[in-house]
Amino acid sequence: MIIRAKFTKLEELKYISHLDLMRLFQRAFRRANIPVKYSEGFNPHPQFSLATALALGVSSDGEYMDVELDAQICPEEFARRMNDVLPNGIKIIKAVSLDNKSSIVPLIRWSAYIIGFRVKETMTSEQINNEIDNFLSKDELVLTKEKKKGKKVTIKQYNVRDRIKELFLLSNEDGEIILKTTLMTGSQGNIKPGEVVELLEKYTKIELEEYSLKIHRLELFIEDDGGISLPI
Repeated sequence: MIIRAKFTKLEELKYISHLDLMRLFQRAFRRANIPVKYSEGFNPHPQFSLATALALGVSSDGEYMDVELDAQICPEEFARRMNDVLPNGIKIIKAVSLDNKSSIVPLIRWSAYIIGFRVKETMTSEQINNEIDNFLSKDELVLTKEKKKGKKVTIKQYNVRDRIKELFLLSNEDGEIILKTTLMTGSQGNIKPGEVVELLEKYTKIELEEYSLKIHRLELFIEDDGGISLPI
């Protein structure tokens, strides 16, 4: 059977890498006596996958993984056993069994985030909303990316306007702005919250104080018949 589980990545655990998170779950499977299926061959490894890699320092309430098992286990029992051994900050919120073997990795299309930061100059909410409206009204939002391979540096530009589904102001108090955004995620197109902030500084009058950026992922979404829905 295959179990799809939703979990959090909070507190100090937001600072561990994607690879370390994979290792953490492998240890947790063993400690919780979860009958995970292993691959065949010289170096067998547990058959599980995480939906997307979360950037270092970004917390989340909505991460997902698929786990293939060698034996039947109730999803609620899976969650209970795992939560008994997982460290603070990582918690299984929900688990379900799947009828098919479609991996979650290629299904993810969108991510919802909360972005918070302090601004160099205080702005009214009306000013911020006007800047965001003007920002979203543009046909082109050009993101410049630099890639290094050895001594060779390649610079490419991308129009990423279609990768920003929504962006709006949640709060503006004492020079601290909190935004909510839904961004394209996955192999068919991707934009990071930090890159959206970079574009805001490029195309609007919003200027961040250095080192004040905080990012929290709320949820991941898949596309379903033209709309978006939760993975479970």
